[in-house]
Amino acid sequence: MFLATTLLYPCVLAALCTGSGLLLERAGGARLSNALLIPLGAGGLIAVSQLSTLAYPLAPATPYLMSLVALAGVWLGRARAFALVRAVLRRPGLLALSVLAYALALAPVLLAGRPSFSSYMALADSAVHLVGAEFLISHGQHFTHLDLHNSYGQFIDAYYNTSYPSGADTLFGGSATLLGLPLIWAFQPFNAFLLAAGFGPAWLLAQRIGLRGAWAGFAALSTVLPALVYAYELLGSIKEVTALALILALGVLVVDHESWLGRAPRRAVPFAVLVAGGVSALGIAFGAWALVASLVLGATIVARHLGAGRRLGTLRQLMLAAATVSLAALPTWIRLPQAVQVAHGIAVTSNPGNLRSPLRASQALGVWLGGSYKLVPHGLALSLTHALMLVVLGGALVGALEILRRRAFALAGWIALMMLAWLVITQSASTWAAAKTLMLSSPIVLLLAWGGVAALRSLPVPALSWVLAAALGLCIGGGVIVSDALQYHVANLAPTARYEEMASLDARFAGRGPTLFTDFDEYSLYELRDLDVGGPDFVFPPGALAASAGGYGLPVRLDRIAPGALRSYPLILTRRDPTAPRPPAAYRLQWQGDYYEVWSRRPGDPGAKVHLALTGPPAAQCPQIGRLAAQGAGGRLVAATAPLQVTLRLRRASHPRDWGHERRGLVMNHPGTLRAVLHIPFAGRWQLWLRGQLMPAVTISLDGRALASVAGQLSGNSLVPNVVPPIAVELSAGRHLVAVRRGGVTLAPGDGGAAVLDGISFTPASAAPRLYTRAQREWRELCGRRYAWVELLGAAQLAR
Repeated sequence: MFLATTLLYPCVLAALCTGSGLLLERAGGARLSNALLIPLGAGGLIAVSQLSTLAYPLAPATPYLMSLVALAGVWLGRARAFALVRAVLRRPGLLALSVLAYALALAPVLLAGRPSFSSYMALADSAVHLVGAEFLISHGQHFTHLDLHNSYGQFIDAYYNTSYPSGADTLFGGSATLLGLPLIWAFQPFNAFLLAAGFGPAWLLAQRIGLRGAWAGFAALSTVLPALVYAYELLGSIKEVTALALILALGVLVVDHESWLGRAPRRAVPFAVLVAGGVSALGIAFGAWALVASLVLGATIVARHLGAGRRLGTLRQLMLAAATVSLAALPTWIRLPQAVQVAHGIAVTSNPGNLRSPLRASQALGVWLGGSYKLVPHGLALSLTHALMLVVLGGALVGALEILRRRAFALAGWIALMMLAWLVITQSASTWAAAKTLMLSSPIVLLLAWGGVAALRSLPVPALSWVLAAALGLCIGGGVIVSDALQYHVANLAPTARYEEMASLDARFAGRGPTLFTDFDEYSLYELRDLDVGGPDFVFPPGALAASAGGYGLPVRLDRIAPGALRSYPLILTRRDPTAPRPPAAYRLQWQGDYYEVWSRRPGDPGAKVHLALTGPPAAQCPQIGRLAAQGAGGRLVAATAPLQVTLRLRRASHPRDWGHERRGLVMNHPGTLRAVLHIPFAGRWQLWLRGQLMPAVTISLDGRALASVAGQLSGNSLVPNVVPPIAVELSAGRHLVAVRRGGVTLAPGDGGAAVLDGISFTPASAAPRLYTRAQREWRELCGRRYAWVELLGAAQLAR
């Protein structure tokens, strides 16, 4: 799966986009630069996938329609395709740098050596796009059959039935489904590919500012990988990453307008397809960047004083372009009021997303020597960041003068209006929208800075020219690469094994939902899509179950759910957790894995009349059981035992003094060892349970003997500690020494990621909860044990 998603999938994407680009080039009637074919083809495939999902019976055929478009482009333009191959073989450097851009964007996953994605614990929007991409390719834009009682249906309805931009999702879903790939593992490679797709246009723009050869290649590489863009790619911002490649391609067409503007009407087709693709991917908000390009073209037309014939040709181009944009982005236009409402909502929302405060305008300079784009670097890193920012800013100012000196007025106008759009949107939009605009503007600032390198290269003294240009280029490119490397170091990767287990449950229990899901993990909406999942702690919880969590992301307590509300849920899916009580007696354990347990409702079981959570020692629980038994007569009581646990007190353990604290946990923010003593009451086989977010490797030892090394164990929710699968160990009765060690710094992805230890406990291997049943009048026979809960059953219900 790893090779299929990281190597095969991008090759197929490249083939699809290139074939589509060749077809659109042929439709435009003029040869385009090879470097434009992939982003142009992506825009065309977005249009195809949007139209096929709009005509929803065709939605499942979307992957094959995309393939037909690509094959048609290659066949009709086969001479051009052969010429393209020969050009790549003659100049492999450009392809190599494009592949390098992809590899850098995907570095955390590639160097982890396992299928994963890097937006974990950062923003759950990726889950929305996974769910949407799968749904749209399977069912199209057809929402009448959704079950709105549960989280899955509510998510789809709230996003995709309101004209939420879905162009990137349909391109992603269609291309990944063609290979039968799990979308969850193809997601990050798709984002990395679309980011690398911007390399070609960036390379062309670098040439227009006067750079050639390797200079233009390295300029393009750093232009598509500035710190903020890299952060959003790691974050899984699929809409913005897709839009960026299209914006850069539009910039190239604006700069090279002489080859198509005012000529045959069909030569405007590539421009129109890029605009339509951007509108479908980013929504109506893409109109800001389309307007920038259109204004520059309009100014060019006015400045050229075209004759009557050329003016008529331009008018025809405008009409054809408008028709193309209308058709290619038809799903957006037919629901324009909703699309405008979505764009307005994003622009004015008071919700800052995952941002604690607005981003700084200086982050557009592409250098940020800190692991998180949300936090300001400190100490020496901050001083170096400021120094490099000043260098980039100086280069950008010199670059602006160089562009004017070259009389590249179309390029100058496009860049100036791009900067103006950034300033206007930033001043009027929400924190979240302003941050996205800042990210989309950052490559333009980097391009300007490389214009400064071009200016130094043109100095009359060759030796001095080369040294100064190399120094400036090293500061720009080096600052970008180091900034990206720091983010790579702290990237939190999704836990592969846990999601593989979740996917197996979807296949095993498909169609047997609705399913109550007690773990906070919105990626389950994709992985368990055939189980009609309801998550009480999700942003869209089932109404009858919402109170069991008490809020978004908070722990789910089944005790808070009225027994009758559970009758609609044949399945309950829980994490393996020694501290969590088992579900009500109406459910039996049907399946257990390393991470999850599936509980199925007994056929025909009406459930308990009353469910009561018990607290305290057995002596305190006995009166509670008695009071429940006094309610009515003739029924039965069933009680579930609470597991025996031996828990370490982390605050009493020895550990480095400068390890921090997060709620009840320890933040292992640098190498060190925690040591603690525990007493085991009896000999036998026990299970060791770790709780916490553990991205870097930690080693667990018992009495000086290494037990296991744990890494990449994350839950995605800092409010509910993650539970690591148990580690089996034979223990004698008495005193034992437990040690948890975080090792030294390595170059592994995520080595600087989350490392929070919330708890360590031991349970007997045979400590699964047992049910004890007695008649109401015999309730005293239940006393003397410690229980998690007790239920009152109806008289007709049998003991199980």
